[in-house]
Amino acid sequence: MTPEQPIRVLVVEDDPVAADAHVMYVNRVPGFTAVGKAHTGAEARRALDRTEVDLLLLDLHLPDGHGLQLARTLRAAGHHADVIAVTSARDLTVVREGVSLGVVQYVLKPFTFATLRDRLVRYAEFHAAAGEASGQDEVDRALATLRAPGPAALPKGLSGPTLERVSVALRDAVEGLTATGVAEAVGISRITARRYLEHLVDAGRAARSPQYGAVGRPELQYRWVRG
Repeated sequence: MTPEQPIRVLVVEDDPVAADAHVMYVNRVPGFTAVGKAHTGAEARRALDRTEVDLLLLDLHLPDGHGLQLARTLRAAGHHADVIAVTSARDLTVVREGVSLGVVQYVLKPFTFATLRDRLVRYAEFHAAAGEASGQDEVDRALATLRAPGPAALPKGLSGPTLERVSVALRDAVEGLTATGVAEAVGISRITARRYLEHLVDAGRAARSPQYGAVGRPELQYRWVRG
């Protein structure tokens, strides 16, 4: 593969709606192209037999078997595509097993486009590394590109999992949401929802504007900043 060629990605996801979304996400990242999608392990094996693939975006829970078993079968058959695993499971035993099977990244569901874009960009930097390392430091830097940066410290009282749930709710709301709407969608208080939303605004991931038409003081409307 020459540097000008995009990294070819096969999306393996049993949910058709999610598969279409992942294909769209991949194609939005410069330097990547989705060359196909498969909804089962068997479809993935057939696709790999007829299409050159550099990277699998692999859901670990498929209707005909576990994704890691598929990765093991592919390795035995001589397929050397790297794997970014997509899963809602948080079993670290599975994570450790995946390392030996070419899993270079894990993305936990639900995730935003920004999350996947970060993983793909880091993978592209790792994939582009070539030649002989000058020493240990260069080897360490190459491997470090695969690791996501440590999470930025959240304001006191905010948690990463709840922030992700608020982010997903806001992202999925085409017309935006108020703090009340987010609170109902996520199952938290309106005051707590407002704190998370303001944090997203400060981080540049959301925008706010007044919602007019209500009795009394207008409530702020928040919308996800896509990109």
